[in-house]
Amino acid sequence: MSKPIIWVGLDVHKDSITAAVLEGDSTEAEVMRLPPDLAKIRKVFHRLAKRGRVQACYEASGAGYVLQRWLEKAGFHCEVVAPSLIPKKPGDRRKTDRFDAMMLARLYRSGHLTSVRVPTEDQETVRRLVRLRFSYQEQTKDTKRRIHSICLSQGWVYRETKTLWTLKHRSWIDQLQQELSGPMTTVLRTELQHLEYLETQRDSLDSEIDRYARCQPYREIVLALCCLRGVKTLTAMILLTEIGDIRRFRSPRAFMAWVGLVPQERSSGSRERRGRITKTGNSHVRRILIEAGWQQRWRSKADVKLGNRRKGMPPQIVAIAVKAQHRLSNRFRRLERRKDNRVVVAAVARELCGFVWAIMKAVPQPS
Repeated sequence: MSKPIIWVGLDVHKDSITAAVLEGDSTEAEVMRLPPDLAKIRKVFHRLAKRGRVQACYEASGAGYVLQRWLEKAGFHCEVVAPSLIPKKPGDRRKTDRFDAMMLARLYRSGHLTSVRVPTEDQETVRRLVRLRFSYQEQTKDTKRRIHSICLSQGWVYRETKTLWTLKHRSWIDQLQQELSGPMTTVLRTELQHLEYLETQRDSLDSEIDRYARCQPYREIVLALCCLRGVKTLTAMILLTEIGDIRRFRSPRAFMAWVGLVPQERSSGSRERRGRITKTGNSHVRRILIEAGWQQRWRSKADVKLGNRRKGMPPQIVAIAVKAQHRLSNRFRRLERRKDNRVVVAAVARELCGFVWAIMKAVPQPS
């Protein structure tokens, strides 16, 4: 006779872990409060394993994947579930650690929870490196905006060129700094020094990311993704580290939905009502695909740099990239005649998802 399944819902915090245990078809949950001590948690799970086969889960949070990896190494099945996809009753206003753990156990037993992909430790560290680079880029933009705001507040308007932060613009700011005196000199000098530091750190991170992109297991798939117009090394690394194994998406539509580029829909009977994109799922991938979508607004033509990136690549990959280049460019120009550019780029980015899915499916995935 097979052992019954022991369903365990874990509400994980940095100071405590609340566990709700359901044995088989039991309706009454055994709730226990555990310290964040992996050795003591292991003892509890070994005790539960004597009564049946343990299946555990907890919500994805700032706690990361440490507990999941540790339980898997100890021989116990544990999944990390997506918080945004946990079913909730509209009229339920209760929120406690005990109640959350019990609900996780019950929903996990009924199969109503959606698990997230748990990256390996190496994949997670590279993903954190790529996300750190994005953080420095955002801080750089904020610092530039502050410097520009300081100049405007003092009546200093740059008119030599239409674009800011070119070499001429930076030279103009440096000259301005030399002519100032008093507290404003300190303010502007401090902001410029901070900007220089951020740009130096960002460039250093770019070099480190490029080094990883040239090594296994990322090299082949990064080169393949770079065959697409609007996708270079950094974009490819963001896609690869955030998506992981593309085979977990059964179709391009499933991938588009995960990125959050599909339209919202409230249809009933014969009435169909669609709205803006859902913006659910991974915001990093959605942002980088939108940026790549803007590159499709140019007419499709020969590009020396793009041609060099495609040299030596498998014909199957190049064929997908060439098809994407022509299709997306034509679609952008056709849609922009009657729609706002922000709507157009979202539609183009959604189609770009399909070509990214096809290329990543055609290349062996990193282990």
